[in-house]
This record gives sequence, structure tokens and C-alpha cells, in this order.
Amino acid sequence: MIIARAPLRITFGGGGTDLPSYYNDHEGFLISAAIDKYVYITIHETFVPDFILKYSEIERVDKADNVRHPLVREALKLLDIEIGGLEIASMADIHAGTGLGSSGSFTVALLRALHAHKHQTVTPEKLAEEACHIEIDLLKEPVGKQDQYIAAFGGISCMKFNKGGKVDVSPLNIDRDTRHNLEDNLILFFTGYSRSAGAVLKDQDQKTRQSDRAMIENLHQVKQLGLRSKAALELGDLRAFAALMHEQWEQKKQRSGGMSNPDIDKWYNMARENGALGGKLIGAGGGGFLLFYTEDKVRLRYAMMEAGLREVRWRFDFEGCKIVHS
Repeated sequence: MIIARAPLRITFGGGGTDLPSYYNDHEGFLISAAIDKYVYITIHETFVPDFILKYSEIERVDKADNVRHPLVREALKLLDIEIGGLEIASMADIHAGTGLGSSGSFTVALLRALHAHKHQTVTPEKLAEEACHIEIDLLKEPVGKQDQYIAAFGGISCMKFNKGGKVDVSPLNIDRDTRHNLEDNLILFFTGYSRSAGAVLKDQDQKTRQSDRAMIENLHQVKQLGLRSKAALELGDLRAFAALMHEQWEQKKQRSGGMSNPDIDKWYNMARENGALGGKLIGAGGGGFLLFYTEDKVRLRYAMMEAGLREVRWRFDFEGCKIVHS
């Protein structure tokens, strides 16, 4: 049996500038951090000639072309695995639709496991690009490249998205004490809302392709906030970083009416009144997780618990996608 895992992620700045509709004309930049919550893929050979797939559904088909799950189907075809005899199953620490990049993590972990099945070595860059090719080029999903790259590389990474699609990845130059303080003072709460990122991202993607002035200007500002966040983190100025998180959330809400809702606005304002120096909704918007930076963790945790929100404890992941059993 082969077991691969890929981390989920949180975004620190520049989110939304990783879509081709933006970076192909303007270049994008963001900071992303892998966390120790994972998507797992298991593969093992069976004595039957079919593909047996277990995720939120169960499939049993005779060839890759007949697989209903689009990511699994395209990954099998990309790696020329047309004949069955495999059972593929997925599990996750946090379910999909919560804004932590689970689709990209799923695809990266799946490809890593399939490469291991074929006894092939694969670099993080190749793994990320194969996952992007499946989601963006083959399935035409309105997604960016952040999720696939951070799932493959791990760490706290700065990503530059160049015209033409090449991605430059480098670790954030943050000192150890700052990193520990950042990790300790960032708190993640589940809103209770799950959603597909597709609708929000599709609207952004279409407006960008149509050269919508307001959308492009918003993304320009978000990119600059990402660069300013990088500078603040590398200087160890976490209060400045927290203020920039708040600015990014205000910018993000302007991109779509579906970015927030009355409950999310209420919880965000409550957090600000109870010690949060900055915060934002993680992911495309509409639900998922609220991330806050605070120096008064007890007060903030109590307020959010009283409001009915569940905290998820986490740490940074610096390993990226890996085989954990073979």
C-alpha cells in the first residue's frame, strides 16, 4: 500500500493574483503557508481488473475514461494508467469547501501516490505543474496556482506568478522567533459554512478577462498588500502584518457580493472587539475559516466559543507533499 499526504494552506497576502486571467497580463504575487492538516491518498493493487475508487462516493469502473471523479480520471490518464487493478481512496483532516485549498492538495497527493506506484521520482515543481495542468488546462476550472504549489512545496512560501505561467517559489525570509510568535498568535475558526470556490472565482476570472477596471485595480492593490505583508513579516513587525490582514479583507469583500455574509461580518467585528488586531476569511470567500492575529488569545477564544465557532489548532508544515508509507 502507498499512502501520500499533501498539506492544506492558509494565505498571508496577495490571494487572487495567482489566476492566469490576472498574472498573464500583470504578474501575480502572494505568500502562502502550509499547515499540518492534510489530504491523504491511499493506493494499493487488487486482484480484480477494475479501478475501485473511494471518496465521498464509491466507483468501480473498468478503465480510466469511465471514472466520474474528474481529478482522478485526468490524473490516471496523464500518467498513462489506463488499466485497472487499483483501489484508490482519499481521506482529509478537514473536509472540502472550507477555503484551505483542498482540491489542489487532493490533486497533488494523488499524483504523488500514482508516481510512487509507477516507481517514478518527481520534483515538487513538476508535481505542482502537473496538478495545475489538470485543474486549469484540462478541466478548465477558474482556479489559480497557489494551492497546488504550496501543497507540493510546503513551508511559508513567496510565489511570483510570471506572464506565461512560470512560478518562482522561495521561502519567506522570516527569523525563528518571528515565525514562532506568528504561529502562536494566529487563530483559526470554522464558520460552519462550506462552499465551492468556483462561483466566486468564476466571477473574478470573467471580470478580469473582460478587463473590468474595478476588478483589476482591486487585484493590483491586493498584490501590493501581499508585498507589504512580506516586508512586515521579514522585519518581524507582526502588528503591521495584522493591520495588513485587515486591509486585505476589506479589499477582498469588494471583489464580490458573495465574499461575506451577515454572520461572517458579525463574527469578524466581534473578533476585532475582543483582541483581534487583524483577520480575514481564508479562501475564495463565502464560508470556510476565519483567521485572526491576536496578542490576547484567551479573550478571543472565549468570545468566539461563546458565539458558537469552533477553533482548529494547527502548526506550519515544512515538508510539503510526501509519501508516508509504501
